[in-house]
Amino acid sequence: MEKVKIAQYWGAGCGGCDVALLDIDEKILGVASIADIAFWPIAVDAKLKDVEALPDGGITVTFYNGAVRNSENEHVAKLLRKKSKIMVSFGSCACFGGIPGLANLSNTKEILEHVYKHTFSTVNEEGTIPLTECEVPEGMLELPVLYDQVLTLDDVVDVDYYMPGCPPTVEQINQFLDVVVKHLTEGAPLPPKGTVIASEKTLCDECGRKKTVKAVDRIYLPFEIDIDPEKCMLEQGVICLGPATRAGCGAKCLKANQPCRGCMGPTAAVMDQGGSMLSALASIFKVSDKETQLSEDDIIKMMSQVKDPLGTFYAFTMPKSIIKKRVKEKKKIKEKVVVKQ
Repeated sequence: MEKVKIAQYWGAGCGGCDVALLDIDEKILGVASIADIAFWPIAVDAKLKDVEALPDGGITVTFYNGAVRNSENEHVAKLLRKKSKIMVSFGSCACFGGIPGLANLSNTKEILEHVYKHTFSTVNEEGTIPLTECEVPEGMLELPVLYDQVLTLDDVVDVDYYMPGCPPTVEQINQFLDVVVKHLTEGAPLPPKGTVIASEKTLCDECGRKKTVKAVDRIYLPFEIDIDPEKCMLEQGVICLGPATRAGCGAKCLKANQPCRGCMGPTAAVMDQGGSMLSALASIFKVSDKETQLSEDDIIKMMSQVKDPLGTFYAFTMPKSIIKKRVKEKKKIKEKVVVKQ
C-alpha cells in the first residue's frame, strides 16, 4: 500500500498541540509505517513550495492547530485545505480561538502600542512598531499582517473534523488515528463530516466528585481556600466550567484538584459556553429559599466576586461566542453646513 501523507501546522497558539501528537508514544511507530510527513515545520525540513507542488488532495490528513491570527496563518490554512483530503481542526485554538482569542477584547493598534510602547519588558525608546514591509539594503523584508480579529479555522476554510482540547488528549488522537488507519487499510467508513472527536456529555458527567445541593454565598479563587478533592468545585464556591464544557478530557484538571477552565468547548446542546456557565453559576447563588427577594444591589455584590468574567467564562471560546469581540461605537460628528447667500 502506498504510504499516506500527513501534515501538521502551527498557527496562533502555544505549540502544545505539536507536542501532543508526539505523546502517543509507540503508537506513532504504527503511524510511521503507513504514513509520511508531508509538512510539519517543527519536525521536518519542508517548505511551503513543497506543499504547493503537491497535487490537490495529495495530503491525506492535515492537523491544523492554532487560531488564525494573521495573513500567514490564513494563507497556509487555505493552501493545506486545497492540498488535503481531510482537514482536522486540532486543539482549542483552532476550534474556538483559544487563549489567543481573548485578543478580541482589544484591537491590533492597542495591542501593538501596549507591547512596543508601554510595556516595561521591551527596550524600545523610540517606540518603533513593526511594519508589514521594510526596505533594507538586501531587499524588501515582509511580516504577516496582524489581523484585528482572531478567527477560528472554520472561519476561513472548510473543516472536516474537530478535536478540541488544550491540547487534545492521547486518547482523542489515538481514537481518530485508529479510524483513519482502518479507513485506509480496511475501507472502514469515516465519521460524518463535522464530527467532534470527544464526548457529547458535559464534564460534570465525567467528573467523579460528590455533588449535593449547590448553594454558596461567596466565590473563591482556587488559591484562597483549601479545596476538598472529593467535593464538587462549585459547591465549594470555586468557579468550575464543568456544567458548560464538553467531556472527553478525562477530567484531568479536576483530578489534579484544579477547576475546569473550559478548554474542550461547549457541547452541541450549548449555544454559548459563557452564557451557559453564567446560568449555572446563578444557581449557586441561591443562598436561601428567599432568593427571589434579593435586591439588585445584592445580586451585583455577589456577581462582583467573579474576577475577570470574560477571561473566566470565555478563556477558550471568545471568537466562537455570541460576543465574538469587543466593539467600539464610533462617535458621529455632525457637521453644520453653512450656505452662503
